[in-house]
This record gives sequence, structure tokens and C-alpha cells, in this order.
Amino acid sequence: MAQTAALNGHSHHTHQNLYLGALGVVYGDIGTSPLYTVKLCFVELGGVITHVNVYGVLSLLTWALITVVTVKYVTLIMRVDNRGEGGILALTALALRAATGRPKLHWWILAAGLLGASLFYGDGVITPAISLLGSIEGLKVATPLFEPYVVPITLVLLVVLFALQRHGTARIGGAFGPIILIWFVVIGALGAVEIVRQPEILWALDPIYGVSLLVEHPLRGFFLLGAVVLVFTGCETLYADMGHFGRRPIRTDWLFFVFPALMLNYLGQGALLLANPGALANPFYLMAPHWALYPMVVLAAAATVIASQAVISGAFSMTQQAVQLGYLPRFQIRHTSEEEIGQIYVPRVNLFLFIAVAALVVGFRSADHLGTAYGIAVTGTMTLTTVLALVYSVGVAHWNPLRATLVFGFFLFVDLLFFSANLLKFVEGGWFPLAVGVAIFVIMSTWMEGRDRLAQQRARGALPLSTFLETIKPGHPERVDGTAVFMTANPELVPAALLHNLKHNKVLHGRVILMKIETIDIPHVPDDQRLEVKDLDHNFHTVTVHYGFMDEPNIPRALAQLRLMQLKCNLMETSFFIGREKVVVSASTSRFWRWRKRLFVFLQATMVNATEFFRIPSNRVVELGGQIEV
Repeated sequence: MAQTAALNGHSHHTHQNLYLGALGVVYGDIGTSPLYTVKLCFVELGGVITHVNVYGVLSLLTWALITVVTVKYVTLIMRVDNRGEGGILALTALALRAATGRPKLHWWILAAGLLGASLFYGDGVITPAISLLGSIEGLKVATPLFEPYVVPITLVLLVVLFALQRHGTARIGGAFGPIILIWFVVIGALGAVEIVRQPEILWALDPIYGVSLLVEHPLRGFFLLGAVVLVFTGCETLYADMGHFGRRPIRTDWLFFVFPALMLNYLGQGALLLANPGALANPFYLMAPHWALYPMVVLAAAATVIASQAVISGAFSMTQQAVQLGYLPRFQIRHTSEEEIGQIYVPRVNLFLFIAVAALVVGFRSADHLGTAYGIAVTGTMTLTTVLALVYSVGVAHWNPLRATLVFGFFLFVDLLFFSANLLKFVEGGWFPLAVGVAIFVIMSTWMEGRDRLAQQRARGALPLSTFLETIKPGHPERVDGTAVFMTANPELVPAALLHNLKHNKVLHGRVILMKIETIDIPHVPDDQRLEVKDLDHNFHTVTVHYGFMDEPNIPRALAQLRLMQLKCNLMETSFFIGREKVVVSASTSRFWRWRKRLFVFLQATMVNATEFFRIPSNRVVELGGQIEV
């Protein structure tokens, strides 16, 4: 009885941790939007504070949260999961199932998914910059003396934030939830006080005020929509982090805590502006009593660091998925926690994000200016998520096509409306996150096409395995003790490394395994489905090792599993043969342009070698090289 109670207590504690953890990781970004959103909306209205403008802006913010976050993401999109995992790459893997046997549709779906993932990086570089600047600018409200130090302080915080990534977030991650919990309680309380003072602000909940503002001032209203987008920064995180926390904690946190707290704060800022139009200088911080300004800046800085951490961790996770699926070359991925699988650190991505974010802070110097650059990337990702969800619902889930078109068509209209409004910001700074996204897309598409061309080149001159096995005779070639594992992309063909070894050493090992690593379109592959073994003549075997796009490849562990399948391999008597090709640019002309060939060669030369990536003991590896043109 006591044991059952203990188990129930542990289960309850774990349940609470999920809700608290989701609060800290998932909602840090969207939770810090009140720092700058209301102010930037009124900047688009020329700074004119009237009852009509205040009601209209607050109405648009309210219904943007309801429509995009509550209905689209929390209610609808989160139903589309890949065995519990969410995010645009997981959604792309699902949508691709609708394109079986249709190569053109496959290409378009894959292009949409890669572009959406690329734009996620564009969003990732701007979120830490605008959030941290917005929080530190509270010091200017306390005293103008701090104004020259806002950018330097922000840069110092960025250096510390990105330097800490190599140590992982496992130790400090436990504080994320409680800090964000305090943040939401405080911002909700500040807003509630102002609402009590100006209760008429509750009229802003009526959607008619938002519609009227857009109808009466269509051009200015269209510009305004570009700022309204700031209200749902980080909404993609709800979907992407579903695999970590589950659907229920994310939904419950939003509906019963996050959304009410945000609404109280936004309405409170509106109420403050009705009573004091001069508060537009910084309506968020001016809601706080003067004595609380410095504590609020500290709390806001902590909350924005957490929000930034969530974005950085999301970029690491996205990179890991892209590498596993073959959309990016192998990067060095370090695991920073023995307990948590998702705790990873990708040095190159960390450096790239730091340089890009620091450049934004130095270049734009304020949250107001950065607001003009925000929106294109996030609305682009949202639009592509809607398109992929539509393809999946019709082609895979078999929704009624008319029903799916009506439902997702409405959200697509909303997404495109916000996206087109943000395109107006292109010259003012919107080009930066878009340029980042396009650059990542070019890298991904170049890498994939280059890999396909390499595979075609290898297949052209390769010897079929069945033909090779027919040439083997007793005593010819000579067999030596031990096991040789040849890593290959196609076990039906003889690997070049095997032929090189035979040519130079004149021997074959007693047992030969041709091993293929295959990543499939589900997050995790159960251990009992990990290996596919085929026994051939002359003690040759083909082994296909299946991994999900969230799994960590580990070849020694796969060999250990082979023992259960009566194919015992002693690691100390096993040699791994890996082809190490030098890729050069061919002189031939094709649609794979020369500059893309050079980019592919560079990516190929700088990627992490297979030994490290697949955790193969380096003292058991033999690398055999050659040259191949692309």
C-alpha cells in the first residue's frame, strides 16, 4: 500500500514537472512579447492614442492570439504529430507520405519543409536580440543615464548566454519553469491593477473594434498587422516541443495560465494608455511602480534569457533532425547530459547564432528598430506549416478534401495576410532574417542534390554484390580471421573500400558485413526493429540499421544487438572500413551550377567524419580513399 502511494506521489511529481517545464521552455518566447508589442503597434499608428485606436489595437492582439495560437496551433496543428513528435521537419516527414510514387509532389513538399525549417533559423537569430534589448531598455525608464549602456549590457548577456551552451542547460533548466511562472504572475498582476483602474478597456475584447480599425484605415491597418505579428512570437515552439512535454501539458498551460496572463497584461497596457497617453514611451515598464523598476528589469532579463535559450535549443534540435534526415552534412553534436537525450550542443550552430544575433543588436540598437525586421521569417514558417498540414490531412489522414480546404484555407488566408503585411518591412530590416533563411535553404538543397549526384556517380561504376560473390572461390581470395564491417549507402553494390582493400591487401576477412545506416520518417525506432539482417554466401552479410530522426546513431551498440541475432561480433576482432573520398568539381555543365558544386565540396570537406558521428572506436577504423567528381 505504501509502495503504491509512493509510486502515485512520484507520478504526480513527474506530472507537475511536465507542466512547469513546458511553461519555462515552451512559453518563454511568447511570454516576453508584451515587452515591446503594444508600443510597436502604436508606432505603426503614428503614436496617436485615442479610445478607438486603443480598443482596435487590443482587439487585434486578442483575436490574433485566439485565432493563430489557441485555435490553429493548440487545437488543430498539435493534433498532427509524428508518433508524439512535432515541428516542421516532423510534419514534412508525415506529408511526404502523401507523395509516394509522385516525384514532383515529393519535391514540392520537401522544398516547402526545408524552406520552413530554414526560416526557423531566421526567426531564431532575431528573437534573442529583440527580447534581450526589450528587457534591458527598462533601465532607460528608470533613468536616462543608462541609455548609452543598453547595447553593451545586452552584448555582455549574449556572450554569457552563448558561452554557457557548451555546458548544457540540464543544471539550470530546473529554474526555467519557476522563473517563467513568477514572470507570468507578475505581468498578469500588473495588468490587472490597470484594468481595475480603467475597466472600460474590456470593450477591446469585442472583435468589431479590430475590424473597424482595419476597414476605416486600410493602408495604416495593413502596416499595423506587421506589428500585431509580434504578439505570437514563438508560437511554432508549441508545436516543435510537443515531443518533449506532450500535448496535454502544453495545451493546459496555455489555456489556463499563459493566455489569461498575457491578456491581462495587454489589456493593462491599453488601460494605462487610456489614462496616460504619455506612457507610450514604454507602456510595459510604466505599469510598474517606480520602486519596482529595477527588480522588473532583472526579472525581464531572466525571462528573456530563458526565451532565448529555448530558441537556441530549438535550433540545435532542428539541426540534429536535419542531419539525421540527410538535409545537412554531419555536424559535431555534443551531448551535455547523461540523463536527458535532448540536451545537445552544436558548436557551429552556436557560433553562427551568436555572430548573427550580435550583429543585429549592434546594427539595430533598439527593440523598436528590430521590430521592423521581425515577422517575415515567423509568418513564412507559419504559412508553410499550414500548407504541409493541409497536404497531410488530405493525402495521409484522408480528411474530406472540402472540409480540409475550408479549415486550412481560412488559416492560410490569415497567415498570408500577416506574411504580406510583413513583406513591407523588407527594406527596413526584414531582409536580414529572410536572408538567413534563404542561405540555410540553399545549403540544405545543395547538400541534398550533391549527395544524390555522388550516389549516382558511385552506382555508375560499382560492381553488383551478387556478381562479386560469384567470383569468390575456396582459397581465392585468401580469408583471414576476424570481422570486417564496410559502411555503405547501398548494400546491393560492392563498396569501393572493399575493392580497395582487396586490391592492396589481397585478402578478405572471414566474415564480411556490409552495413547501411537508414534514417526513417518516425522519431524513434524500437530496439526490436533496429536491425535488418540478410545472410549471403561466403559468410557475407548485409545489415541495415534503422534509426528515427530523433535517435542517436551508435554502431557499437548495434553490433552488440547483433549478438541476439546469432551474429556474434567481438569488437576487438572487428575492423571498420570507411571510404574517405576526395570530392572535386567536375568541368561538366548542368543545372547543378558550378558555385553550388563548390559549396557542396566545401560542406563535404568540413563535415564530421563517420568515425566520430557513428561513435565507432577510432582504433578499429581503416579509412580507404579515392577521388570522385561532382
